[in-house]
Amino acid sequence: MSNSKLFEPYQLGPITLANRVVMAPLTRNRAVPEGLVPSPLAAEYYGQRASAGLLITEASQVSQQGQGYQDTPGIYSQAQVEGWRKITDEVHKRGGKIFIQLWHVGRISHVDLQPNHGAPVAPSAIRANTKTFVGGKFADVSEPRALELTEIPGIIEDFRKAAANAIAAGFDGVEIHGANGYLLDQFARDSSNKRTDDYGGSIQNRARLMLEVAAAVAKEIGPDRTGIRISPVTPANDVSDSNPQALFDYIVDELSKLKLMYIHVIEGATGGPRDIAPFDYASLRKRFSGSYIGNNAYDLALADKQLDADAADLIAFGKPFISNPDLVERLKRNAPLNEPDKSTFYGGGAKGYTDYPTLESAQAAQ
Repeated sequence: MSNSKLFEPYQLGPITLANRVVMAPLTRNRAVPEGLVPSPLAAEYYGQRASAGLLITEASQVSQQGQGYQDTPGIYSQAQVEGWRKITDEVHKRGGKIFIQLWHVGRISHVDLQPNHGAPVAPSAIRANTKTFVGGKFADVSEPRALELTEIPGIIEDFRKAAANAIAAGFDGVEIHGANGYLLDQFARDSSNKRTDDYGGSIQNRARLMLEVAAAVAKEIGPDRTGIRISPVTPANDVSDSNPQALFDYIVDELSKLKLMYIHVIEGATGGPRDIAPFDYASLRKRFSGSYIGNNAYDLALADKQLDADAADLIAFGKPFISNPDLVERLKRNAPLNEPDKSTFYGGGAKGYTDYPTLESAQAAQ
């Protein structure tokens, strides 16, 4: 058995985690199409993985306008709140802690998913060179329109309401999605934000929406139940910035003033190379008063190295959790991992979702 720090309990604000393993948000496109309520299978899926110190759910849109892919769940209707309540109850019953990730995709959407088939919204009317999943197939994202200044308070209000709904649904807290080229990240970066008003131009202006959303959520549910995810150098969804270090140093300084519970940092390219571009993550660690969750291509050796160097407090694992409901136990025993079936990642039913064997069940079947 490993004596790694990864398996030690950790105090995340008011919440005691059983270990330092975090299940990263993983989009699975299995919400019930009618009402975009989490699937009944989702309670079993998250419950199976409740041995992680903290579960962070798949990204969940804060409004219909915030949706970018088919069959992703929301957290803006009463039916959705009730659907999520079944999941939080199951995770808590199994001794776990669970946050929901709050999402607005901005321009990474398609007219077929938008209210009244309208154009997706963005900081500027620049179409992303990427695809989305809609109508059972991958399609180019639609041409977006720039948000009017008068619409921005409504976006902030959608996040605030979603956070309140999350607490009503029994979540231990929320993670704001500020990463991977979605709306808040689109505003922050100078490749996707060409505005000339208070939300464009300088680093301070481009960071404004992300920080205003963080402040509104923290005020609604408490900063000690609010985290945020950022991805300083990822090229995901066709974003880039001419000076990411200065931008994210500023963002993290401001998030620290809000006393948020954690920053969840994708180090490198999302699901790709960690060294895609030079960036000093230690600078973010030093600037932020709360906890630091490291994410991207972690295995036990890298997790141990980062924890021992005090470069992170918690370590997020993504894809390994899809095929290994008992990932914590497998890492502890240095046991082999199940290989994931990629054809079942997005959409479908129980196959490739709730039917991966645990070590225990695999051994019993032998």
